[in-house]
Amino acid sequence: MENYSNDNTARRYKAHVSILGTTQLHLRNPYIIAWWSAAFPGFGHLLLSKYIRGYLLFIWEVLVNIQSQLNLAMVYSFQGKIDMAKEVLDTRWLLIYIPVYIFAIWDSYRTTVDMNKVYLMAKRENHPFNSYSIGALEINYLDKRNPILSVFWSLMMPGLGQLYIHRIATAGFVIIWSVVFFYFSHALEAISLLFLGRIEKATSVLNPEWLLFFPSLVGFSIYDAYVNTVENNKLFDHEQKNYLQKNYQHLAFKVLKGKKVQ
Repeated sequence: MENYSNDNTARRYKAHVSILGTTQLHLRNPYIIAWWSAAFPGFGHLLLSKYIRGYLLFIWEVLVNIQSQLNLAMVYSFQGKIDMAKEVLDTRWLLIYIPVYIFAIWDSYRTTVDMNKVYLMAKRENHPFNSYSIGALEINYLDKRNPILSVFWSLMMPGLGQLYIHRIATAGFVIIWSVVFFYFSHALEAISLLFLGRIEKATSVLNPEWLLFFPSLVGFSIYDAYVNTVENNKLFDHEQKNYLQKNYQHLAFKVLKGKKVQ
């Protein structure tokens, strides 16, 4: 099997298949990526497979948000308790939070625009890429998966949709933080009490600071799993088409234009 990953004749590749996952370039809407960064700093970069930057911004968001008690202030503001919201906010942390939050949105938008340009150039170059990777711990290969199943498993537990499509780095990160959020928010304890009909007790045990992280995490897990399943399926079709044309299509073969039907 040819090892395209060590071939330096190409300036740009559309994709790379490794034991940790399939990383690829494809067209993305800069506004959607920026929106995910606004929903939770780091998510926009994770959607772009910019993992190190995404992890740093995500951890920054959790740390500074909790220290500034921003989520708690948001809960009070939703309840109309504006004075309490002002009282709990720690401006020493909040003023640090604001510039990094704006940077995450701006940088994810800028990076998306640049990566779209790189994708168009890589698509024109159309250089082959590896479609199979095997190591001592894992095997990864291009194949087709069901996007609906990706959504289903992400709903069952954030991160499982990523495991289904072999996005190991994102899956591990999302699952670990899901466990952290479940633990500190007491969400599972509240659900158990709710099933027992103890609604007031279920409400009282919840920690709103940590619970407020969940909507963004679950939404990101579903969106990321679905989009990457669809794009991986397209990548599989593209690689299969190129392989069949190169190895089985006769050099003299031409696609003729059909006659107009009167």
